[in-house]
Amino acid sequence: MSKVFVLDTNFKQLNPVHPGRARTLLSSKQAAVYRRYPFTIILKTAVETPVTEPLRVKIDPGAKTTGMAVVNDATGEVVFAAEIEHRGFAIKNSLDDRRSIRRGRRNRHTRYRAPRFDNRTRHKGWLPPSLQSRIANITTWTRRFMRSCPITAISMESVKFDTQAMENPEISGVEYQQGTLVGYEAREYLLEKWKRACTYCRKENVPLQVEHIHSRANGGTNRISNLCLACDKCNKAKGTRDIKDFLKKKPDLLKKILAQAKAPLKDTTAVNATRKELYFRLRGLGLPIEQGSGGRTKYNRTIRELPKMHWIDAACVGKSTPETIHTTGVRPLLIKATGSGTRQMCQTDKYGFPKQYRQRRKKHFGFQTGDMVRAVFPAECRSQHRGKTYIGKVTAKSGGSFKMRVNGNDIPVNHRYCIALHRHDGYQYA
Repeated sequence: MSKVFVLDTNFKQLNPVHPGRARTLLSSKQAAVYRRYPFTIILKTAVETPVTEPLRVKIDPGAKTTGMAVVNDATGEVVFAAEIEHRGFAIKNSLDDRRSIRRGRRNRHTRYRAPRFDNRTRHKGWLPPSLQSRIANITTWTRRFMRSCPITAISMESVKFDTQAMENPEISGVEYQQGTLVGYEAREYLLEKWKRACTYCRKENVPLQVEHIHSRANGGTNRISNLCLACDKCNKAKGTRDIKDFLKKKPDLLKKILAQAKAPLKDTTAVNATRKELYFRLRGLGLPIEQGSGGRTKYNRTIRELPKMHWIDAACVGKSTPETIHTTGVRPLLIKATGSGTRQMCQTDKYGFPKQYRQRRKKHFGFQTGDMVRAVFPAECRSQHRGKTYIGKVTAKSGGSFKMRVNGNDIPVNHRYCIALHRHDGYQYA
């Protein structure tokens, strides 16, 4: 079961406790809620010489979702788990929309803005904003874990796929490529590339076999671009036949398979492009860092017979993974990056003309849009919700009458009835 982080009154990190113990401390007024996400309590007394168990934060970076787990190496217990959904592709789409609007205005000579891209220079190691966002999300949450519990080490999956191990498993000088990890890199790559389904019939949740698109009997090679996944039935039906003969009645599927075989993985490219910068950012936190490959992660998860989930993959990163990992009852915190607003002062329509101007102030009466609050309607108020209490996120208005989102409905609430529970921090939680 996911534990609750504990701080003493001087903000020293203590050992996480069972949720039942946290409820006892809160009900007896010995502690107060310090943060809702991740749930953290703070004691009202100081602990002079705390005895803490060292914990390790483990990271499985992904292009769309990153798994994170706080693990006790001595006991193998997963203390806390989270999955972060990135907004990198949303940022890329927004930048593309902005670029197309600006180019359209220049062509029409309306609201002209001179291009400035020729005047800009990029520093060494520059990454696009969509990739910077992924790195910022991971480092932000690593720092939060370090402030909430006694983290002493970091493990991260530094490479999604080891191309050397895929192309030449017999390469010398690297121990794991000579041992039980041979083939795990290629299989994990194929599972990602072909979406964990049969290439020919698209069946999922069935045993899949590595299949040669152009069979070895007809001169096909073992290169990764000539491999796909197929269920037992399709693999036997194709045999050594040429793929064009096998799919002559399905020309659309044939065209799609041949294109997918040559296409690189966009998600894999994003992860590989950020791994070095992520490593340097995490190293700057001052903790020892262990690195591991995607094949090592899958091997650790497979021999421990654990299901495929992002946070479980994170718990299995690196050679430091304990022999037994306790995941029973762990419910990961689902984190979705939403951003912290926009600096755009004017929204435009599809033609580039202004349609709405934004206010310069973000905070009103101490609240801003996205804050999670508790709204307590007094019995004497005129609202139809008088005497009731709601918890949800608010949309702050300069007039003081906020909108509160509760169960998909917007409830009007006065700012005087609101008590802040969790300030807007650019993330959405579930």
